[in-house]
Amino acid sequence: MAVLGLGFVLPAATASAAPALLVRDGRTEPAFSYEEAVRETVYVETPMDSDHDGRRDRIAVAVMRPAETRNGMRVATIMKATPYTGRVTQSTVPDPGVFSDWYDEYFVPRGYAAVEVEVQGTGASEGCPTTGGREDVRSATAAIDWLNGRARATHADGSAAVADWSTGAVGMIGLSYDGTLAEAAAAQRVEGLKTIVPEGAISSWYDYARDQGIAYAGSLGNRYPEYQASRVISENALAKCGDVLTKLGDRAADDSADYTPFWAERNYRRQVSRVRASVLLAQGLNDTKVRGRQFAEWWQGLEDADVPRKLWLHNGGHEDPLVTGAGAWQETLHRWMDYWLYDLDNGIMREPRVTVQQADNSWQTSANWPHPDSRPVRMWFGPADSSAVGTLGDTPAAGATQTFTDDPARNEAEMIANPSAGAPYRLAYLTPPLTRPTRLSGTPEVSVRMTSTSTSTPLTALLVDYGPAAPGTTTPQPENADLFASAPRGKPAKTPIVTRGSVDVRNRDSVTRPSPVRPGQAYTVSWRLHATDYVFPAGHRIAVVIVGNDKDYVIVDPAARSVTVDLGLSNVVLPLAN
Repeated sequence: MAVLGLGFVLPAATASAAPALLVRDGRTEPAFSYEEAVRETVYVETPMDSDHDGRRDRIAVAVMRPAETRNGMRVATIMKATPYTGRVTQSTVPDPGVFSDWYDEYFVPRGYAAVEVEVQGTGASEGCPTTGGREDVRSATAAIDWLNGRARATHADGSAAVADWSTGAVGMIGLSYDGTLAEAAAAQRVEGLKTIVPEGAISSWYDYARDQGIAYAGSLGNRYPEYQASRVISENALAKCGDVLTKLGDRAADDSADYTPFWAERNYRRQVSRVRASVLLAQGLNDTKVRGRQFAEWWQGLEDADVPRKLWLHNGGHEDPLVTGAGAWQETLHRWMDYWLYDLDNGIMREPRVTVQQADNSWQTSANWPHPDSRPVRMWFGPADSSAVGTLGDTPAAGATQTFTDDPARNEAEMIANPSAGAPYRLAYLTPPLTRPTRLSGTPEVSVRMTSTSTSTPLTALLVDYGPAAPGTTTPQPENADLFASAPRGKPAKTPIVTRGSVDVRNRDSVTRPSPVRPGQAYTVSWRLHATDYVFPAGHRIAVVIVGNDKDYVIVDPAARSVTVDLGLSNVVLPLAN
């Protein structure tokens, strides 16, 4: 056992009396009273004036730290920036004794400070919310600046608040919007931000609200940035920020769902090469709110920039990895923070970089993701007439075509039902039964050569896991079909749909600049499905179902009509590993 005092500088006469961390086997251990911890609220001055009232916005920051920090101990900080603290109903002083997650209870006794930042325009913070805009990022980085002595802050009574208890080392963490702010802050290279732990985070707000030129169904498709800001804005801010909220909706480009400068500002992947903080990235493989493209493309950017990183993929939905990973996740997070914030060599960086939870809840590790054994396998859409199911195989079906007519009233359960029977509103292509378990790890991509009878049409691909044939029939049956569409938004959807993706054919070449679609003219359209990691069991079949509109997934384009696909020039590429 070792007892260490880390990261503080005191006059020689008092240094020996300063309290110290308790470290055992390379881990901080509980040694400080949670009940006696210092709890305070400070208001940090930022360099922005987002509500245009002529003075800089002040950001409310709730702090909890060991009582020993009153006596010379300096500690690292676990920080969450969020619009959702839940501590206040209007603009009252936030209660620093009520934190919205478990981090304070776990880390404060182990010698950390817990900090929650209410971003501008929310809770007790001044300013206007901007749904992922630059102002959000400045709220977070201003708090880090204060923890490093570079920004001023006061208490509610106007007295100066100085973070002389802080080592300056900060680890940001959070789920969803909170993890999104961590990713955005990391790209600013703010001094003192040593590591981030984004969980189900948004790396591109465009990809959160749109899929390759089409808005997602529901609230994401109608002035979403304005809607989101209106959900979190405080009553005080609302009186000043009406115009700001309206502009957020006006600039969302709902009419085209194209990628515009507004969305580019909210695309943190563009700055991933600037990230210097280490990253422990977590994502639920059944998250239907923040989908797989968000983590996969940001992870690839981190690899290209050679950022120290670790990936944790769990078999849950839009939730804290603690729900599915329990003690294993908590232990991983603890060791990660100890290593990066207190420089404790506990071996975590010598372990496999990637941990993946499979559908059976077993855990596997690998050196990277996609799995190093994953290889792109091209499967061609096989020959079929209008009344029979198609195949996925090794050889193009030269000269064969198939047509479907869009039916916007159909839901996904109907689209994937009875794949061996012909259906006028979809095309279905299946492999033979698999002879062994087959792992998909990465981002599938579909490419079709198509003509349309209308000037506007979406294309949607559903990647489906069909189980063995039902007794007495030859029709593959979906796994858990009876549970389809029963899961709440953001939770694991117990369906045989492994992943999906849509594209507006007008955005076939660019999400920034649409191109016309002329009826009867042939186009090659390629689009990505959402990244995932999934094992197809032996005896099951992999299928691709092609439709137009998918009202369960994206907003409906009423102009869509019939689409003819040239099978000999159409295929899916699956990243597979056995």
